[in-house]
Amino acid sequence: MPFNRLPARDPRTVARDIPGVLDVLFPRLTGGLVNALNAKMFTFPGISPIPVEIVEASCVQKAMIFELSMARAESLLRGEPVASWEDCLVTASKRQQRHFDAKIPKRLEPADILVADHAARNLVAMLCSVQAQRPLAALEHAPLIPGLGWVASGNGDFAIGQMLIEVKHAERNFGAGDFRQVLMYWLLRYARVVENNGDIWSEVLLLNPRRNAALLVNFDYLLRAASASSNRVELVELLRSAVGRELDRR
Repeated sequence: MPFNRLPARDPRTVARDIPGVLDVLFPRLTGGLVNALNAKMFTFPGISPIPVEIVEASCVQKAMIFELSMARAESLLRGEPVASWEDCLVTASKRQQRHFDAKIPKRLEPADILVADHAARNLVAMLCSVQAQRPLAALEHAPLIPGLGWVASGNGDFAIGQMLIEVKHAERNFGAGDFRQVLMYWLLRYARVVENNGDIWSEVLLLNPRRNAALLVNFDYLLRAASASSNRVELVELLRSAVGRELDRR
């Protein structure tokens, strides 16, 4: 199949569904490193995790519920009239329809709104707390993740200055897939920076509003710990090579 006819994959999908592309770059991203990173997690004062029984009371697919909470939080953070839950459902549905396993509810029940509202308020409180510590930097919604080859461009969740912020709502600790995803984002961003001398993120903040858990990691440290090379340009070239090999298999 010609290169220009290959279906483009967004960075999040590549990191999640085609991990082999990044295993070459980050062979040390193993359970031991993941556990060591998670040992540095912290919580935000005054924020309550969402009780498991409240989450389980909702019959809507969990990914959909938390996508709904993201739409609500974004509306609250913009300082505009807060979007209704019906409008949030429309936004969340459009995002979830990109995933083949998405189940879109026809309407929201009180139990669904209870979970989504709790998660949204937790996320807003977390982001406001972080921004208060960096008052000179504005909160950026959906920062651009540049594409590379057959990897399409995409968007992250948030950014503040040189900090990338990614939101997860899993009931577990942050996993290898989460770190693989933000490393993919960093590499794609850096590949573009090499060409146009733009800004690059120096750290990533992972947030889990469901559990009131957070982890701040310096990208240079993460790159050195997870990869076989600490040379940024070499890592970008390895990514180009890995993308090329995946292309040859298609």
